[in-house]
Amino acid sequence: MSDFILPDIGEGIVECELVKWLVSEGDLIEEDQPVAEVMTDKALVEIPAPYKGRVTRLYWKEGDIAKVHAPLFELVDESGEGSDGGSGEQAKASDESKNAEPEATPAETQKKPEPAAAPVAKSVTSPDGQRTPASPAVRRLVRENELTLGDIEGSGKDGRVLKADVLSHMEQPASGGSSAAGSKPQRREAQSQEVRIEPIKGMQAIMAKRMVASASTIPHFNFSEDIDVTELLRLRQQLKPEAEARGSRLTLMPFIMKAIALAVREYPVLNAQVNADVTEIHYQPQCNVGMAVDSKIGLLVPNVKNVGQLTLLEIADEVTRLTESAREGRVSQADLKGGTITISNIGALGGTYASPIINAPEVAIVALGRTQKLPRFDANGQVVERAIMTISWAGDHRIIDGGTIARFNNLWKSYLESPQSMLLHMG
Repeated sequence: MSDFILPDIGEGIVECELVKWLVSEGDLIEEDQPVAEVMTDKALVEIPAPYKGRVTRLYWKEGDIAKVHAPLFELVDESGEGSDGGSGEQAKASDESKNAEPEATPAETQKKPEPAAAPVAKSVTSPDGQRTPASPAVRRLVRENELTLGDIEGSGKDGRVLKADVLSHMEQPASGGSSAAGSKPQRREAQSQEVRIEPIKGMQAIMAKRMVASASTIPHFNFSEDIDVTELLRLRQQLKPEAEARGSRLTLMPFIMKAIALAVREYPVLNAQVNADVTEIHYQPQCNVGMAVDSKIGLLVPNVKNVGQLTLLEIADEVTRLTESAREGRVSQADLKGGTITISNIGALGGTYASPIINAPEVAIVALGRTQKLPRFDANGQVVERAIMTISWAGDHRIIDGGTIARFNNLWKSYLESPQSMLLHMG
């Protein structure tokens, strides 16, 4: 019998939220079988079993904050190869431990007491006994409104309950007795008069720390521009059928990333990093373009590695893979590390201009606004309809001056407005 100690699961991570147990006490599990899902400040991670055995104790409840290097669960080795001479003594010890009064574990002593008034979800299983998949944020919304997760029909993958499903369920008229139906709106109105306190944790906590550090230590130089993407959209439309025939989803993002990789060849300082005491500029050998993804667990920024050496189709495939993984909160640590410059596609949500904050230790970030059909004058002075995308750059003013970012932007813009010109520089 031994405690499984929660190992280091990421750079600088000291705690994580236990999102879901994949086993129960008494279950016999195989080596490398997923035992739990935990959410760090970077991604959702599965914890595997170190060897075959029987789970005799789970030290944390779902929703608890588990500490790295503290016991996660207790596992009895039933392979018969234990050094204590047999599994009979282990089983006996296990039975005695279950009958004995449990003592506080180091992990339990670190847990903060939950507020007595905090509502809990009535159920996390569907009527057929299967666990209903949902993100921690959705489960919290369910608890706050005293709903039953299993009663809500999920529209996500594998029946996952999304936030929109919960809100839609709340808008439906309650069935049953009039007293129950009439009391729920009153209860919600009473709750709205109280201050609700939630801990800042997970992705929200790490984003808060990074943004405060970036905004307070990096002087930002902002630069905005309009880019005519009419020709780019036309080219994408021409290439789209061939890309789809190869199984690739071709959006504007691969073109935008490729143009950035080409432009930083001429202006490598946009792809550099600064050391802690701002005495050195570290020019990065590869252009790893990050993209901010609005995932179910918060903002994630995976990056496409070595964009300069990839084809448009290879970039498109990576963008699709990373986006799908990030939206599920399952992007790997390797995909989150090593970024050198970032794109924030705020236009996908309807924004026009933004003032993005640099994702340190990077020194530049661009926010893409939505593309609009706007009137413009052509070479003959005639008003024509053009597709205009607004963009907003932020550069680290300690090493990037206004002239540099403007010239870099002009080169990047020229590739996007005349996308065929990129062919001259690819290789």
